[in-house]
Order: sequence, then structure tokens, then C-alpha cells
Amino acid sequence: MALGSSRNSIGADRQPIEMLSTSGTVSENYGPDQCGSENIVSNAQDLETPPHGPQSDEPETPGPRSNWKIFATMLALSLALFISALDQTIVATATPTISSDLHSASGYVWIGGAYLLANAASSNIWANLSDIWGRKPILLTAVALFFVASIICAKANGMPMLITGRGIQGIAGGGLIQLITITISDLFSVRLRSLFLGLIEFIWAIAGALGPIVGGAFTQSVSWRWIFWINLPVCGTAFVLLYVFLDIHNPRTPVLAGIKVVDWWGSFSMLALIILLLLGLDFGGATFPWGSPKVICLIVFGCLMSFAFIYSEKKLAKYPLMPLGVFRNRSNVACFLLDFTHGFVYLGAEYYLPLYFQSAKESTPFRSGVLILPFVLTEAAFSLFSGLLIHRTGRYLEIIWAGTAIVVLGVGLFTNYSATSSLGKIVGYQITAGMGCGMLFFPPLLALQSNITQANTASATATFGFIRNVAMAMSVVLGGVVFQNSMDMRQDGLKAAGLSSSLLAEFSGTEAAANVDAVRAVQDPTQRHAVADAYAWSLRNMWIMYACLAACGFVASVFITRQHLSEEHVETKTGLKEKQPMLEQ
Repeated sequence: MALGSSRNSIGADRQPIEMLSTSGTVSENYGPDQCGSENIVSNAQDLETPPHGPQSDEPETPGPRSNWKIFATMLALSLALFISALDQTIVATATPTISSDLHSASGYVWIGGAYLLANAASSNIWANLSDIWGRKPILLTAVALFFVASIICAKANGMPMLITGRGIQGIAGGGLIQLITITISDLFSVRLRSLFLGLIEFIWAIAGALGPIVGGAFTQSVSWRWIFWINLPVCGTAFVLLYVFLDIHNPRTPVLAGIKVVDWWGSFSMLALIILLLLGLDFGGATFPWGSPKVICLIVFGCLMSFAFIYSEKKLAKYPLMPLGVFRNRSNVACFLLDFTHGFVYLGAEYYLPLYFQSAKESTPFRSGVLILPFVLTEAAFSLFSGLLIHRTGRYLEIIWAGTAIVVLGVGLFTNYSATSSLGKIVGYQITAGMGCGMLFFPPLLALQSNITQANTASATATFGFIRNVAMAMSVVLGGVVFQNSMDMRQDGLKAAGLSSSLLAEFSGTEAAANVDAVRAVQDPTQRHAVADAYAWSLRNMWIMYACLAACGFVASVFITRQHLSEEHVETKTGLKEKQPMLEQ
């Protein structure tokens, strides 16, 4: 229904198109020297009629896009995004069962963490490849890779194989998330894309809502392996639709020529930075003491790789993964900081609320998926609402300010969750937090895109997505660290309640997340309440951390400046020849 209304707003109703095509000049919206060799077209021309002026003699340059082609393209992009978003949360309710079935309690965090870690590490690389070889072939590659990775996960006979498959899924998912956002930014003006980005984020949130429910239902009724089998028909449909209908500039860059200019040093240093740093944070205090040489070396060398990455981007890379110049603007930096805090907080809520429901509230996996619906459905509704409001008014700053304030309030309320919290509190607090999180999915990205040239939009958008992905990966890992350390701190209290040595081991920091079913197995009511209270207390410490990060996001939002959302569109061209003028600026 939402997609249909979006389609009508750009096709059947001609008046908005005419309004969009008459405002702003190229120099006003992008700067007189920043357009390179791109062809300037209006939204109306882009959607209904061929652009004016000399036509390119390249056969791969897109022609006029009909409403039907836009509909099919957006459907394909939505399906591809849906499976990527679904796989971030679908394992949340099934992870305890998967860990038990594969006999690996230590793999609990990494079933989700491997996906998010690989997602974060690969996102900018996908964007770089799409700049060289074009969006369409690289996007199709990401869909195909996700298909293969889903088969690996579904056939996993042990935790190492599953984590490997999840890592490959994360790599492909990083490409899907980044390239879909970049493709929409290539197709529409800043003002019009707010509508489609709102729709995409709505679908993202709906996938997040369905994930825990679908995961819980499959886990209880069929098998957790169907969590991954379900991806195959969706991947296949998205691949066919993208292959047939995605009409976007294709530079047809020769493979060998493209390989020579890939930012290999930047890619390697980025991967090393993220993997070393997150492994160090994950091991610290849980697997090894914080003062352990292993933890110290991982964190120190991870930080050192950041300097190697910066040097590579400034001195070595001809086509850098990350445009460092975008960080020279204070408003842009504020957008990135808000992006980080938002990704950290909202993913932490989606990932760890089911743990609270299954442990402290003793819910089944399916019921925990139902209980998180108020949060994710509110996210979806307010994300779509934000897109419609920005499209109508062109104002985004007020939405950002309101969203950050509400997130601080909502996540702060999570700290009141206990083993005896009522259903009203559970639902009400989630709705509050979901409102704020939903309002912050893409307005900071629009604030960033309105402050840069169209030629730099893809790389800046990729950087934005990279920071969000890093935040989400860190959220799962650091949230797990806080939870595990807190559960260890409650061992004496559980021992005083009379729990046996075997139960104490099951509820220790490294084992507790994978043994939530054991809470219901405790027969003595007093002991069961002590265990549930230990889970709730440990999660409360984690919510305090998330509330502090949300407050940092509120402070960052104050420094974001207001910019005009351009209604003119630049038809983005990719490839080595088209990128050369931008590199020389």
C-alpha cells in the first residue's frame, strides 16, 4: 500500500512532478564546479521524458524510466533489503536453540555478531566496487552471494560452519544495504528520495518486526534451519527483477582494469581494524581478563590499523573507500556521530529485548517475538511518517531533534524493566523508544547528502552506512560483554539462593545467554525468581550503556545545520572514465 501511494505521487498525479522540475539550478544545489561530466536532469525528465541536451552515445546509459519500471525496480530493491534486514533479527529468538542444538554456548554472541561484523567490514568495499564496475552488476553479485551463504547456514553441521555462513551472509548483506541506498540516491533528487528512503526504512523495520516472530515460529514448529531456507525464493525473485528492470548507468569497466584500481590497502586495513578491535572488545572481561596480553594486543593493533587506513586513503588510494574530506565539515561529523549512536542503540534494543523476554519474563521464543512487536512496528510507522513529512515540507532538522530526545527517554525507561514488569510497561516503553528510533533512520543521511555534491553522494552514503554497521556490530558485542560481566557479578547472590553448582555454571556470564530455557526448569520458586532477577539486573546495566549513547546522539544533533533539500537531480555515472574528474577536484 505504501509503495502504491509512492508510485502515485510520482506518476499519476502530475502536479508534484511539475513543481519538482522547476525549482533550483545546478549551481545553487551542487556548486558551480562540482558537477563533473554528469548530465543534469529534473525528476520529471528522469521519470517521464528523455533528458534535454545532447544524448550520450554510450548504449549503457539509461533512457526514460516509466512508472512501471520504477515500481518494479523499487519492488526488487525492497525484496533485497527485506532479506538482509530480516537476517539481522530473525536469529534473535532462535539463537538459544541454535546454540544448544550445535552444542556451543560460546557461539551465542557470534551467530549475530559474525553477520554484523562482516556487514560492517565489507560495506564500503561494495560501494567502491560499484563506483568502478557500476551499481547493477555489483548489486546482482551481492544478491547471488547472499543466496549461496543462506544455503551454507541452512546446511551447517556445527557452529564453525554456521558462523562462516553467517559471515558470508554479512558480507553480502553489507553490499545489499549500501547499494540499495546508493541506487535510490542515484535515481532521485534529495527531496524526492526522502519519500523512497522512508519507504525503504519502513520495509527494514517491518523485516525487523517479522524476524523474531518468524525465527521463533520456525524454531518451535519446524526447525531453525528454515530461518535460512526462507531466503532462497526471495533472493531469486529479487535477482530476476533487478536483472530485468534496474535501468541505471553501466560503465562496462573491463575486469582487469577495475582490479588494478581497487583500494586494496584501504580494504585490508579496514577489515583488520574492525576485526581486531571487535574481537578484543568481545574477549575482554568474558573470555579473557581485560589485562590479558591477547585482549590488549587485539585492541592496540586494531587502533593502530586506523592510522594505516587513514594513510592509505590520503596517500595511496586512487579510488578511496572513504572520502576523508567529508569529515572536515562540522555538520557532517555530527551526522556521522548521530548515525553511530542511533545504530548502536536501535540494534541493541532489537537484539537484546528478546533475551529479556525469554529470561527474566520466561517467554517462549515465539512469544518473545510477539512481545517485541510494539518496538519494531512503531519504528516502521514513524520511519514512513518521517519520509512523508520531509517530502512534503523539506524540513528534517526538527525531526532529528525530536527523535534524539525521544530515544533518550525511551531507552532510559528500559532501565526500569524487571522480572515483575507489567505488560503495560513492556509495551509502553517500547513504543516510546520505537518512536524515536524510527524518526532517525534516514533524516541524518539526508542532512549529510544535502551538504555534499552528487558526485560524492555514493562514497559519503557508503561511509554513513559503514559507520552504522560498525555501531551495530559493536552494539551486539559490547552489549554481550556488559551482560556477561554482570551475570558473573551475580554468581554469589545465586549461590546464596541455594542454586546447585551445575545451575550456577549454566547461569555464568559466558553461558547465561544460551541457557534461558533453564530458567523455566528451576523448580524452586524462590530460586527461579533469583535467576530471573539476575538476568533483569544484568540487562539493566546494558540499558544504562545504551541510554548514555542515546544522550550522546542528542548532543551531536545540536550541531547539524539546516540545508535546502534540492529538487534537481543529477544522473550519476560510474566507471573509471566518469570518476576521473571528481578525483582531480
